[in-house]
Amino acid sequence: MSQRAVIFINSPLPDPGAARACIQPGDVIIAADGGARVALSLGLLPQAILGDLDSLTETEIRVFEDMGVHLLRYPPAKNETDLELALSYALRAGHFPITILGGHGGRFDQALGNLAVLSAPEAIQAAARLDDGLTEAFFIASEAILRGRPGDTVSLLPWGVPAEGVETDGLCYPLHGETLFPHRSRGISNEMLAHTASIRVQRGLLLCIHQRRFT
Repeated sequence: MSQRAVIFINSPLPDPGAARACIQPGDVIIAADGGARVALSLGLLPQAILGDLDSLTETEIRVFEDMGVHLLRYPPAKNETDLELALSYALRAGHFPITILGGHGGRFDQALGNLAVLSAPEAIQAAARLDDGLTEAFFIASEAILRGRPGDTVSLLPWGVPAEGVETDGLCYPLHGETLFPHRSRGISNEMLAHTASIRVQRGLLLCIHQRRFT
């Protein structure tokens, strides 16, 4: 049975308590560079740290090595972000599903890049998603089940090309085999009616952004 992986990236967490609640017993903890420090702040020791490690001090790197953490160091001039390296590492190891903790805030270009790597077919197949405990984001190529609470906000955004044959169940504004276009905002700000909702798409790719309601 495959183990779930949680990848920490070097990104601030808006609610550390909500982020810590995302961790399950038996999760494999992986860090992308400075994400190792974020994991430690939640009391978690990564099993592996990947990247150019420019966000960690040499003292921190030695401490992690002494603690038996597997370090894979890459040159600064590389073609992948640290997150892409960590995600590839998790995919090669066969982890399923994969949660990337954080990744919504910080630099806008980095946030878009984080989403882009999740649109790869192998990442979608591994159910990879960004999640900080408050908001999760992931891609739907065929169907997905959302779990949350009534009143949670759900936005469906076509990625690159129109998403055809979109059907939803359990959302306030249902879609019945309709087409969502990248240049239109129709899929924004729907709401969950119950604790689960289902989304299906026949052709294209949907970016699903689920904002949890806690009040």
